[in-house]
Amino acid sequence: MLFSNLGFKPAVQAAFARAVQGEDFSQATEVQLAAIPAILQGRDVLASAQTGSGKTAAYALPILQTLVDLEPAAAGKPRCLVIVPTRELAVQVEEMTRKFAKFLPRKIKLLAAFGGVAIEPQMLALREGIDILIATPGRLLDLADQRALSFKSIRHFVLDEADRLLDLGFADELKRTLALMPSTRQNLFFSATFSAEIEILAAALLSDPLRVQIEAAPQENLPIEERAVVVDAVRRTQLFKKLFTENDWERALVFVARQYDAEKVAMKLRAAGLLAEPLHGQLTQGKRMQVVQDIKAGRIQIVVATDLASRGIDIKELPVVVNYDLPRSATDYTHRIGRTGRAGMPGLAVSFVTVETQGHWQLICKRERVAAELEEIEGFEPTDQAPPAGEALVPTGLDINGGIKGKRVSKKDKLRAAAALAALQKPS
Repeated sequence: MLFSNLGFKPAVQAAFARAVQGEDFSQATEVQLAAIPAILQGRDVLASAQTGSGKTAAYALPILQTLVDLEPAAAGKPRCLVIVPTRELAVQVEEMTRKFAKFLPRKIKLLAAFGGVAIEPQMLALREGIDILIATPGRLLDLADQRALSFKSIRHFVLDEADRLLDLGFADELKRTLALMPSTRQNLFFSATFSAEIEILAAALLSDPLRVQIEAAPQENLPIEERAVVVDAVRRTQLFKKLFTENDWERALVFVARQYDAEKVAMKLRAAGLLAEPLHGQLTQGKRMQVVQDIKAGRIQIVVATDLASRGIDIKELPVVVNYDLPRSATDYTHRIGRTGRAGMPGLAVSFVTVETQGHWQLICKRERVAAELEEIEGFEPTDQAPPAGEALVPTGLDINGGIKGKRVSKKDKLRAAAALAALQKPS
């Protein structure tokens, strides 16, 4: 369906059309089709849709129409609060929303607030009046502690990537934030999954919400080719270089487990003559933003990232995603490969599977319906031996930046592994 048929006012619809002129943005996606009319009507929404489905526009466009008819926000009193899990996603949401708002009848002021940078400029912006505040949980509460903003003016409250927020341990921060907000407001929860934690949170906060659940398209219908290559762990960097150069890949996003690995692999690739940079949570915000801008502009060829990038980076026409390390969870596999094959463009996702991680790969394939068979590449046939029974190494607890805390299986993770094995043995 066309955006023009979703209930926008003519002047607002014309402003949106002008803002995206020249882009293929006339047809609403499934999540936009379901959520936009309900948001315009003032309903709460609980929506689940996969990465790249257009969730940001699904809530940003109707909220912008509502704000156009209001007076500009007073100092420190934003009318819309969007909470996101990462700095990168905050910047992405702010940029997209600002683009949509560019030609609206009145100027809409926005601010992306996150840690890793000075707080004073963000406090100053709030004092000048902000209509939409997009923030990470920690910096949001820092601003509240500095009395730079009041939550009492919030009319629209959005949790973007709600499942990721809870995965990263922000439950306490969300609880504090919710206690500061008015009881009368519109609540919009957007998530990739409906986990038990999300369901509990929604039951407590949402009033008669519209539930939207957009199932992921079957893998064969996605414009993403998926490959899985079995290789010895110590030869992954050499194999990546071979694939990158022989297949004339222009750019690639490479996922690793830990911050240390991001630095190490990027260094090895630079030594091999490739333009590669790491991206992880210990970098300064300025450096992280520079790396993202450099890959977008073609100044570098490869970004080696921890999972913080899986939901917060949007690189147009990214041809390849490589799982140098397999993700800890099957769901994160989908988020990672969703960085390629966007906007109808073809994409390629390559996963390196070691002898030790073959069981984990089988679990990912089962849960995410991945049809890629393990393949070997000439000259890189694996020689490692499988570990003794009970000694298999599996990904364990994540740190807040997507890294793996340890490799040896804890008692808790042994129980998880047993459950995973049982799941594999059940008939599909």
